[in-house]
Amino acid sequence: MDPRSEVLLRQAELFGGSVLLAGLPADDLLGQLPMALGWSWHAGDHARLDARFAERTTFSVTPPQAPFDCAVLFLPKSRELTSYLLDAVAARLPGGVIYLVGEKRAGVERAAKQMAAFGTPRKLDSARHCQLWQVRVEQAPDTPELSSLAQHYSLQLADGPLNVVTLPGVFSHGRLDVGSALLLDYLDKLPGGHLLDFGCGAGVLGAVLKRRYPDSQVTLLDVDAFAVASSRLTLAANGLQAEVISGDGIAAAPAELSAILSNPPFHQGVHTHYQASEDLLRQAAKHLRKGGQIRLVANRFLKYPPLIEQHIGACHTLADAKGFRIYKAVSG
Repeated sequence: MDPRSEVLLRQAELFGGSVLLAGLPADDLLGQLPMALGWSWHAGDHARLDARFAERTTFSVTPPQAPFDCAVLFLPKSRELTSYLLDAVAARLPGGVIYLVGEKRAGVERAAKQMAAFGTPRKLDSARHCQLWQVRVEQAPDTPELSSLAQHYSLQLADGPLNVVTLPGVFSHGRLDVGSALLLDYLDKLPGGHLLDFGCGAGVLGAVLKRRYPDSQVTLLDVDAFAVASSRLTLAANGLQAEVISGDGIAAAPAELSAILSNPPFHQGVHTHYQASEDLLRQAAKHLRKGGQIRLVANRFLKYPPLIEQHIGACHTLADAKGFRIYKAVSG
């Protein structure tokens, strides 16, 4: 059981009714709270929860339509996303109660101050290195319009400007990260066919690929619902059409790809996770056609070449700059 869930269950009498659990972990909390509903924006967590608790979770960037008496927000990493999520549930709960639970080192005390816009936050419990806060919604906000919270920026590329739209919580919100900027310089001479932007984020790579290779099928894949929504907005802002899908890692990708391009994720919340990136390297060959390529950017300290050599093919370093490396391999 996730320690945040354990803290909630110490106060289980508060959550016996129709409570919305927003951003809940994929543990047994729904089993312990049979009247609760789940709202997730992580495709993997949602799939695991839905397999165990059918039709009790929603995968979306907006709260489920089903009514709820109170809501618990599991603290996300992003302050901007926290603000949106709090507003989204508070707008549905005038006079109701919102709870916030999170790890101390994730900044739950700081995040609790964001609830002061609705009323007076109160700490209810502290255990398992986590805290549980409560606020009664005395001043309910208007329902937030997610698109109005988007940040826009333009990339000046050789074939013209690219307009990028990012939503709260999406990696590198409002700016282009250094790794992706480096990879953009190494997208030439890709084989024709089906191209995949894995871990697409705001859709920068996918949009560039579709514009540069208009005759190729392009798919963008991410585990996060807000990233999927951002990618669709970025494509639309540039008059481009491509498939955008959600899924938990490379297993959700199509087969017979001609190339996989990625700035693969290795952070989740306040913890460091390499699973999605390592799974990508171990399983990419299953999704690539013979002679298909993978090109990815990674922090220099990450030991990816041995995995690439073992599971895909000979690993070539195309660039080494600014603490990042661009790797390329061809599937045999």
